[in-house]
Parts: sequence; structure tokens; C-alpha cells
Amino acid sequence: MWWSPSEQGNQETARLIEELGDRAIAVKCDVTRTEDVKAALDKTIETFGRLDFAFNNAGVEQKNAATAEIEEEEWDRIVDTDLRSVFLCLKHEIPLMLKQGGGAIVNTSSSAGVKGFKSEAAYVAAKHGVVGLTRATALDYASQNICINAVCPGIIDTPMMDRFSGGTPEGREQVISQEPIGRMGQPEEIANAVVWLCSDASSFAIGHALVVDGGQTV
Repeated sequence: MWWSPSEQGNQETARLIEELGDRAIAVKCDVTRTEDVKAALDKTIETFGRLDFAFNNAGVEQKNAATAEIEEEEWDRIVDTDLRSVFLCLKHEIPLMLKQGGGAIVNTSSSAGVKGFKSEAAYVAAKHGVVGLTRATALDYASQNICINAVCPGIIDTPMMDRFSGGTPEGREQVISQEPIGRMGQPEEIANAVVWLCSDASSFAIGHALVVDGGQTV
């Protein structure tokens, strides 16, 4: 099952997966709504029979503002999408995995989940929350064969980063200047880390926040 912010993106991703010879379904889901999360998971079980892995990856960026200048509505938007959605997904994924005897879950935090950044208090708080939620939940279910970890990406070349940088060459260069590696990361580099955390190769990793950030937080 794949979720993306646009219906077109959903369908295109499913098509690409099927071109590689695998099965895929595209389900529209507002991850801040319990009913949508449950419906998406129900559709997954209906189609595939079980849930072995889950990657909770929905997120939005904050409008830059000092803490006292953040509107309450903006705070709620960030925390609902970047933190509450992870809780809702965990809440409904874990019982499905318990029924089948185990599984693996990866939550997306951020380099902002392990370090503070100026003018991003809501985003930093939410992403730190994802790390804490991951660690506590991992301890709740480690003995029941569910491996729960987080991935903490740095600056990744995605549409979200285009919005954050303003999409201009100058904006991109300013963002890239934060990366010791001298470039943005690619989505595939984060995907590789997630696949590892879902594999048997990482079966002894429990409650870990894997930072993949080009040295940004070193």
C-alpha cells in the first residue's frame, strides 16, 4: 500500500511498482483521521491478507517563525500531520501485526528530531516527538516480535524541500550549505535505510533513530 499527497501520485507509484512485477494498491488517506487510517489498513488486509511492514512517512514543513509568533492553527497543523498521524498509524498497525506474530515499522522523524533549528519550533517539537514515540512504542512491543524504529533524514531533494527553499537556485544553495557532504540527499537513499530497517538484517535494532543526513547533525 502506498500513500502520497495526490491521487495522481498514488496511481503513478502503484503503476511503477506493478511494472517491476509486484502488486500494489493506491489508497487515498488523510493520516490525521482515524477512520481513513483504519480504512486504508482494512483495504491492505483485504488485498494482501497481512501487514508485514509499515513505513509511516507523511509530513509537512512549518512556515518559518519564531516560537512566540507561531499561530495556534499552524502549530496544530504541524503536530497533527507530523506526530499525531504517526500515533494513529501505530495504533492501528500494531494489532494487525500482533495477530500474525510480528512485523516491522519505520517512522519518519528528521534531523530536526535530534537537533534544534531556529524558527522551526513546531516542526522540531513534532519530529522530536516522533523519536520519543518510536522509542517508547518499540519497548512496548519488542518482546512480541515487532521491530519499531525511526529514520531521520537530512535535507532531501523532494517537492517539500522545494517549497522550503523557495525553489530558486539561491534558496537551494542556501539549504545545501547546511550539508557537509555538499549536496542534498536523494529519496532513494532514505528508501534504502527504510528497507534495511524492515529487513532481517536489522532484527536487533529496536527503538533506534537512524540519522541519514549527510553529516548535518554531526
